[in-house]
Amino acid sequence: MKKFTFLFILTALMFANSEAQGILGKIKKATTKDTTSTKSSGGILSNIGKSIGSNSGSGLSSDEIIAGLKEALTVGADSATKKLSKPDGFFRDAALKILMPEEAKKAEASLRKVGMGALVDKAILSMNRAAEDAAGGVSTIFINAVKQMTVTDGLKILQGGDFAATEYLKTTTTSQLTEKMRPVIEASLAKVNATTYWKDVFTAYNKLSFTSKPVNTDLSSYVTEKSMAGIFYSIGQEEQKIRKDPAAQVTGLLKKVFGK
Repeated sequence: MKKFTFLFILTALMFANSEAQGILGKIKKATTKDTTSTKSSGGILSNIGKSIGSNSGSGLSSDEIIAGLKEALTVGADSATKKLSKPDGFFRDAALKILMPEEAKKAEASLRKVGMGALVDKAILSMNRAAEDAAGGVSTIFINAVKQMTVTDGLKILQGGDFAATEYLKTTTTSQLTEKMRPVIEASLAKVNATTYWKDVFTAYNKLSFTSKPVNTDLSSYVTEKSMAGIFYSIGQEEQKIRKDPAAQVTGLLKKVFGK
């Protein structure tokens, strides 16, 4: 059986180990009931809330559980996109910084060896600036995806892994994000002369290279892909904070669902 991560955290924070084990058993029992009827998902969530409430004195309804999940997703996505859209949101974060694509690494090394490192650095900076620009305009996509979450979606998140909420957003928003972000990235790359730097970098490399096949990478597609990967990575980190760090539970509902 998959571990119920949200509920593990909730019970771990609320009770001592021995008492938590008893509640966990109730939660597991609540989720093994018949799920064949059209009302089964709501019933399971209600049973989970009652299992918690019977020990805490303040049960969580299925509506509160779903509302808590939605709020966690909204807060996490908003925090991540705001952080990434600031200057150096990508560029100064070692985990997110967009570097040259693998097929261009040889070109980068060759150009740095012949004293053209500054040109390569400009190309790298411009890619990250484009990602930062694009991150600022996607919060509404996440908000709309959260609004459309169903009870069934919420149940899947409850039954999922540590990043189940982030995976939900990835599944429901990737195509829209690509459509929204790519034009912004293309415009941003042009604004900071990234396409020029890119052309200069690989024109110089192709002149130095003895290979017959020049480097020809789709810059906009590459930056869009890396930008989205960075956004979802950051949302995942925010999700973990909300699950585990009381300071990140910034609303009353989040505290009720995930806190003590």
